[in-house]
Amino acid sequence: MRTETREFRTGDREVVLDITRECAEFAAAGEDGLLHLFVPHATAGIAIIETGAGSDGDLLAALAELLPADDRWQHAHGSRGHGRSHVMPALVPPYTTVPVVGGRLALGTWQSICLVDLNVDNAVRTVRFSTIPA
Repeated sequence: MRTETREFRTGDREVVLDITRECAEFAAAGEDGLLHLFVPHATAGIAIIETGAGSDGDLLAALAELLPADDRWQHAHGSRGHGRSHVMPALVPPYTTVPVVGGRLALGTWQSICLVDLNVDNAVRTVRFSTIPA
């Protein structure tokens, strides 16, 4: 297994950050098998969605509706509604696995791999990239 971590700047706003290019670069250096991504944070996740056509904004809007940034959360430190960021990984898990064939990600035409971060208190996120050979 080949593995490495990479850092991504998510800033001080909620974000769906497309990391497909970085995933493709990592996969191209290996062999056929699986690319596994893991976010070692309690408040971030990985989603495979279409980006650029509004789905990334729709995902943030859906999460805002499901997990409002208000004072209902028992986990209540940091910015207002911070507890929702700790619940989000139950809906957008902190991992995903994608097949790699011929050094290329076997994604659908419109699929992108995205880091989802609602936590405005942490500006930098780490993602672990691991390949599992076929």
